Amino acid sequence: MVAGEEAHIFLSDGNLSVSSNCILTDIHDNILLTPAETHNGTFIGVKSDQIGSRLVFPIGKLKGLRFMCLYRFKLWWMTQWMGICGKDIPNETQFLMLEVPNTYHFVEETEDGVNQSQSVFYTVFLPILEGDFRAVFQGNANNELEICLESGDPAVQEFEGKHLVYMAAGSDPYDVIANAVKSLETHLGTFCHRDKKEMPDLMNWFGWCTWDAFYTDVTAEGVKQGLESLERGGASPKFVIIDDGWQSVCMDTTSVEAKFDDTANFSNRLIHVKENHKFQKDGGESSEVDDQSIGFRQIVTEIKEQFSLKYVYVWHAIVGYWGGVMPGVAEMEQYEPTIVNPIPSPGVESNGICFVLRSIMKNRVGLVNPEKVYAFYNDLHSYLASVGVDGVKVDNQSILETLGAGNGGRVKLARKYHEALETSISKNFPSNEIISCMSHSTDALYSAKQAAVIRASDDFFPRDPASHTIHIASVAYNTIFIGEFMQPDWDMFHSLHPMAEYHGAARAIGGCSIYVSDKPGHHDFIVLKKLVLPDGSTLRAKLPGRPTRDCLFSDPTRDGKSLLKIWNMNDFTGVLGVFNCQGAAWCRVNTKNLVHNEQPGAVSCTIQAKDVHYLTNIAEHGWTGDTIVYLHRGGNVLHLPKNKSLPVQLQAREYEVFTVVPVKRLSKGAAFAPIGLLKMFNSGGAITELNYGSPETGIINIRVRGCGVFGAYSSVRPERILIDMKEEKFDYEERSGLISLNLRVSEKELYQWNLTVEL
Repeated sequence: MVAGEEAHIFLSDGNLSVSSNCILTDIHDNILLTPAETHNGTFIGVKSDQIGSRLVFPIGKLKGLRFMCLYRFKLWWMTQWMGICGKDIPNETQFLMLEVPNTYHFVEETEDGVNQSQSVFYTVFLPILEGDFRAVFQGNANNELEICLESGDPAVQEFEGKHLVYMAAGSDPYDVIANAVKSLETHLGTFCHRDKKEMPDLMNWFGWCTWDAFYTDVTAEGVKQGLESLERGGASPKFVIIDDGWQSVCMDTTSVEAKFDDTANFSNRLIHVKENHKFQKDGGESSEVDDQSIGFRQIVTEIKEQFSLKYVYVWHAIVGYWGGVMPGVAEMEQYEPTIVNPIPSPGVESNGICFVLRSIMKNRVGLVNPEKVYAFYNDLHSYLASVGVDGVKVDNQSILETLGAGNGGRVKLARKYHEALETSISKNFPSNEIISCMSHSTDALYSAKQAAVIRASDDFFPRDPASHTIHIASVAYNTIFIGEFMQPDWDMFHSLHPMAEYHGAARAIGGCSIYVSDKPGHHDFIVLKKLVLPDGSTLRAKLPGRPTRDCLFSDPTRDGKSLLKIWNMNDFTGVLGVFNCQGAAWCRVNTKNLVHNEQPGAVSCTIQAKDVHYLTNIAEHGWTGDTIVYLHRGGNVLHLPKNKSLPVQLQAREYEVFTVVPVKRLSKGAAFAPIGLLKMFNSGGAITELNYGSPETGIINIRVRGCGVFGAYSSVRPERILIDMKEEKFDYEERSGLISLNLRVSEKELYQWNLTVEL
């Protein structure tokens, strides 16, 4: 079997097997398998005469196999859960992967020509949408894996049942998942894989969000203060997200205020598509919302000019505001909003109703007529675009699944809204400037043809000490699945915070945009300068950052013995982050983040070059497998021979970032590996071009973006180094082979230095 080959899936004698390896036993007689047309996957379905808006079908028993699943612990968000049998699978599981020991070993030929023994199949199950129904998994007390099928509308009861779950297996977990989602892209025709989507340029720049700085008390003056404070310290944002607090909202006569701490009043409804009085020039209650000369247009123009901003985004909920749109208001009448009762599914209820959902349920939602929702979005977005706003963060998306009754069901309503939303985005923000948020329901994921950025986990909670390690782990594991649909967004964080470096390091390897929500005057510029270059750009890694293969079935928040390793790629280097996430986790009993060990001890692991999964893709022809590893915190350079490992030990809430670089063998036995900007978390992201030329010459040409100390490994001291054709001084450590030289700050944005190293 060659690398990445997918496995044969079949039913026999009541067992579901992958290439002769049994994974589920006691398969029910009404379970059907239908081969997929692509990638050797298989659909699981059921044959049943039952009808209803919610039905549960057992598949078979799961015992003794390690699994990792992603389930919705809140209506809005998924997180990871690990186990070994069917009863361990939570309600609302949307992704399931099994580790299946192979009963026979096969040989996998790697790109460097080396044969490696493989002993594991990775088997992926994706419950999907069929017609007006959505499928998810859950386990029962008999260790059976069950399909829960829901329409979300009591009037929608008939289903086909042939294509409820997609199943695939193979030796490469990342390829199996990617190919499975791509197969479903073809099968469903309702969404697009991340690879086909236009990534908004905002992702490549540093930004600031108003949320934690001001919450809903944000004002035009506050926005200016926040931007000025960061610019003064040398970390100039190039985008701002004006979060909740700019819209025109109020409560109706039947609403009850529902406000948690400093956050939004979830009982408010939208009464106008334009900004509220706080964003009028004088900020007074008497300001006229229709006077564009003193409103958003002037404010957006001012901050773009004063702070050289590239992008201004604003926040809104997918239903307008948390409580929807206000009926009976002249400006909203054309959208025909009606007050409806949100009804969460029993699966969501069993996992716990959070404060936000409870508040919305209590006050109900003003739902725009689905036939009018495009007009609503277009009016909102065209107005925002006309005053200079460049994009939107669209929140509260999973609320749609609770509003399906009387609207043809959850799938139909969600698709109608998402199609309207994306059509409006295409028209008004043609560079695909949208961030999807609170949108982990598969109703949304399998309906996203255009949206390319998605918030990857529950919020960054600055005042919840239990949340920080949980946040990093949750994003990493969620990314295994949602990263196939969109680029995960790790959320804002605070640069001045006890866990700032921990969060910053994770975002540097996450492949996400970097933005903070610091209060004006509350910044740590030492942290920020590890993430942000003087021109406001960042060194974004190329892929969604995901856990390494050996972490896929371990729980780094609960088991007391595992470190979380996250890998990503740059153009010419790999990057590996290692995090101690032990001590706190989401508690399914108390439905909150919970510290379960006040003093978790040190945890150890090893790292290898193969942890960076696609490292061979960037290595030069003839690569021997040797790498250079640079430790960000340790500051040391290590030579890691092929198939050797490096021990790592981290205390509670500690991290380390490793830049991993293939070694190139040159003439006369010389060896070379470029590292990048040594003071940045993602050092190797600075290298944009690398050309070794003829091995006999010993001349290496490198293009580097950014400033500061550039480092590279060389087994011999270079004869000389040129920067933009001018010879420059450099330091060379004989013991480690580290070359270091200083790159000054360029006056040109995104300038790339031309380095020539002569060995």
